[in-house]
Amino acid sequence: MGETFATYYHSPLGQLKISGTEDFITEILFADNVEKHFLNPRKKIPSGFVNCIEQLIEYFNGQRRVFDFAMNQHGTDFQQRVWNELLGIPFGKTISYLELARRLGDIKSIRAAASANGKNNIVIVVPCHRVIGSHNDLVGYGGGIWRKRWLLEHEAKIAHGVQTLF
Repeated sequence: MGETFATYYHSPLGQLKISGTEDFITEILFADNVEKHFLNPRKKIPSGFVNCIEQLIEYFNGQRRVFDFAMNQHGTDFQQRVWNELLGIPFGKTISYLELARRLGDIKSIRAAASANGKNNIVIVVPCHRVIGSHNDLVGYGGGIWRKRWLLEHEAKIAHGVQTLF
């Protein structure tokens, strides 16, 4: 797999830890309770990391709706199917966990789909925040419900000019 790299980006939602290799971003996670990170200045991060951070900045500035840097997260075949479905949820839209299971071909897989959604390690980019409860309730976000609300309101405002959803 090669050498792994990590860096941090201070987003409007707090620190994001970005990890990966020369070829792929493999992880973007909220890094709560982290005060300061000192990176080895002699260890240059790959250009893909710079591209990833630039695209995140554009997203937070309302200038980007789709990400196109190389990413690859490890998971089971089922998890990969769920994450691919998440990538198909349009910017500014949401679906329910039930709809996610339906799109996977089996409404009985709702718990497994929710579990795979929760194991997504490339937050924001693989938009697990766009999956909500059946009654439009905000449930199940590893980064905290407040971040899920912020992301959904940010996207709605950019996509539709809506100030608040919830």
